[in-house]
Amino acid sequence: MSDDSVIEYEDSSDVEEVKTPNPDLKWYVVHTYSGYENKVKESLERIIETRKLQDVIPRVIIPMIEEIEVKDGKEKSALRKIFPGYVLIEMVYTKETWYVVRSIRGVTGFVGPESQPTPLSIEEVRALNVDVDDSYESTIVEGYEKGDVIEVIDGPLEGFSGVVESINFEKKCIKAVISMFGRNVSAELEYTQVRKAE
Repeated sequence: MSDDSVIEYEDSSDVEEVKTPNPDLKWYVVHTYSGYENKVKESLERIIETRKLQDVIPRVIIPMIEEIEVKDGKEKSALRKIFPGYVLIEMVYTKETWYVVRSIRGVTGFVGPESQPTPLSIEEVRALNVDVDDSYESTIVEGYEKGDVIEVIDGPLEGFSGVVESINFEKKCIKAVISMFGRNVSAELEYTQVRKAE
């Protein structure tokens, strides 16, 4: 960050508390009978709605890719399943959510050793052409998590320490509450300006 960059500061005692995303939300892969992907997705979404499970199973996705076909000199776009027979589910893994998913007609099991659900990494989810929201990114990006204690190693706040409030993947920066001169100040810092406190 150059010396003429502007950092916005605000007194964190005046900051309104924002509901933080559930850090236990992870992406899992479920295997289905071939051709049952849409039925599984629809059934699961109905159960989620009926049982009000949106907080623990917010999204069910069938990874698709758009392909352009040329027929008779005309371009036509069509969606194709990236992995037929599989559905992605963003969820908090508990016995209840496991049972809800496994009880859907057409589901053969979770992908993982001995059918034990294994969460995907952010890179794996993105490789499946899925838009990942900030709530998922903010818990795992660049090795920082909300609540981590950091030290500022570059810029005008060098030498001060603080606590991570949130992470912005797009801007490659974190928002942290920095303790300086007996006051807590909120600052946005680039990844290169901080390191985890030892």
